[in-house]
Amino acid sequence: MTKRINSKHKIDRRLKINLWGRPKSPFNTRAYGPGQHGQSRQGKPSDYGIQLQAKQKLKGYYGNINERQFRNIYKKATMQKGDTGENLIGLLERRLDAVVYRARFSTTIFSARQLINHGHVKVNGKKVNIGSYMVSEEDTIEIRDKSKQLAFIDIALANKERETPEYIQLDEKNKKVTFVRTPKFEEVPYPVVMEPNLVIEYYSR
Repeated sequence: MTKRINSKHKIDRRLKINLWGRPKSPFNTRAYGPGQHGQSRQGKPSDYGIQLQAKQKLKGYYGNINERQFRNIYKKATMQKGDTGENLIGLLERRLDAVVYRARFSTTIFSARQLINHGHVKVNGKKVNIGSYMVSEEDTIEIRDKSKQLAFIDIALANKERETPEYIQLDEKNKKVTFVRTPKFEEVPYPVVMEPNLVIEYYSR
């Protein structure tokens, strides 16, 4: 098992949830936290604990974003007009690694980031190798011509675990998508309950 996959599985078990809704999640068979005392940890969480859990879920879902990056995204969300929770989700969904994952060019958010880091992705015709790059509405994201024959991309596209959401227009034949618009929270196809308002409360303490 690779370090990346192992890390992904640890997130599921630590948060005690099948975060990405995948059939192979170890949480499906071991519904308790990792470690020697994983099965004995109980007790009613505090308000702070509930808020922290909501933040960890959201961070984990988008590829275990580090705390500094995630806090910066939150700060950007607070500076935008409108509901901060909606803004936070919109910014997370505009990350290039999230768009590549939503486009189903990869089976996980982690492999989406790896695909970008290795230079296989272009935005508006130019190579971008930064997973946190923020796409804009009507941007075109595509797999580079030299990379379109990669077998794992075809395998990912053939996987029917997920559908491409309406705010991303997929041209599967040419391995290209258009980011049509920033989605509202209710449109994002999370397989588990996400609570961005609790995340806002966590950072507002």
